[in-house]
Amino acid sequence: MKPTYENPLCTRYASRQMQQIFSPDSKFTTWRRLWIALAESERELGLPITQEQIDEMRAHLDEIDYEAAAAYEKRLRHDVMAHIHAFGDLCPKAKPIIHLGATSCFVGDNTDIILMREALRRVRLLLLHLIDALAAFAEANRNVPTLAWTHFQAAQPTTLGKRACLWTQDFLMDLERLDFELGRLRLLGCKGTTGTGASFLALFDGDAQKVLQLERLIAQKMDFDGCMPVSGQTYSRKVDAFVLDVLAGIAQSAAKMATDLRLLAHLKELDEPFETEQVGSSAMAYKRNPMRCERICSLSRHVCSLTVDTAFTASTQWLERTLDDSANRRISIPEGFLAVDAILTLAVNVIRGCRVYPKVMEKHLREELPFIATENILMHAVSAGGDRQALHEAIRRHAVDAAAQVKLEGRDNDLLDRLLADPRFGLTRDDLDAILQLHQYVGLAPEQTEQFLNQWVRPVLAAAGTLPPLDSQIRV
Repeated sequence: MKPTYENPLCTRYASRQMQQIFSPDSKFTTWRRLWIALAESERELGLPITQEQIDEMRAHLDEIDYEAAAAYEKRLRHDVMAHIHAFGDLCPKAKPIIHLGATSCFVGDNTDIILMREALRRVRLLLLHLIDALAAFAEANRNVPTLAWTHFQAAQPTTLGKRACLWTQDFLMDLERLDFELGRLRLLGCKGTTGTGASFLALFDGDAQKVLQLERLIAQKMDFDGCMPVSGQTYSRKVDAFVLDVLAGIAQSAAKMATDLRLLAHLKELDEPFETEQVGSSAMAYKRNPMRCERICSLSRHVCSLTVDTAFTASTQWLERTLDDSANRRISIPEGFLAVDAILTLAVNVIRGCRVYPKVMEKHLREELPFIATENILMHAVSAGGDRQALHEAIRRHAVDAAAQVKLEGRDNDLLDRLLADPRFGLTRDDLDAILQLHQYVGLAPEQTEQFLNQWVRPVLAAAGTLPPLDSQIRV
């Protein structure tokens, strides 16, 4: 039996890797790493902390007694103090100096930044895998003609590869935004209860330089370039808002692509991967619903909604700090990353495994080509001496009549036969066959695809080097 709620992001969607990043083990071992870095740095700057105390803390880094911590928190009603006591029980020699001079946000906020950095790196890897998959898809289909749609009404032809470039460009923009935010992440540091560093100034007998050096040492030990220049008790919650905006941007791009793929599946021009024994519907055995793309759209909607949480949190912080951010951030930040992890893994799976049907695309093109080709037919007839305005009106009348036959009677489009039989156009069958060659109607789409891949996509992939394989256990 499973009598309690389980988060589907963990049980159904997100990878083990992303779940591990936001796991209790990851969180609380990072707290302990920060306490060790603090103690080491304070010792290096002259405080009476022994190497034996630091070694004792390091020896028990991974031994987290969750039952003891829960018991302490039940008494103390404070999660950081509970873990200080639980860690101190394991490290009796170090117990007096654990968390020396720090406030709760020293471990809480610094850990959040550390975990978000690790999670962004995971998202970046997934993004690169998706861009790589899309580049291969675009290259393979650069010359495959397909009907383009505006307002989901038939428009001029393009190629499937060119359409994939539209999706890829969105993800490249997302990667650029991600790299910007990832590159500017800084630790909160150790600025004390209101960001003034007063407790550490007291520890170092008023030596301001040692207080500043303490932050630099901790940042180095945690592999950061530096800390926030100023803060209250917490780092600015705008950082969370910026990071969630990046995740929401990825979700937007993925949902747009997945929606396009769902429309193409309806047109029978493309299928997402479908397993041998996969069931599309419990009632309609013939169904092949695009469930992966639907899941991408569904999860993306959730990620976009989470930006409201971080925006409100950033805008409602009081003075140097308030605690109404805490419960919200415990949910919104991990869930944003867990959902994007699932979204990108699904997207890679779909693009790498989808099946394309060029013959169906050609069929749809042929159905609309009589209308699409009328401009070329008009130019051909004019070049043979016809009156442009009279011919334009003749095409208009024939097109209206042909469209009426298609829509009212369900007949095939006979516009070309009408034009071929109209002596004003002077068309022969050979003339018409030459005019109807599909490659004439895709414009520069093949060249644009290759140019985009060469100038924008392949340099990004080359800079990334060989991508490690995705060993995700996500359900796709």
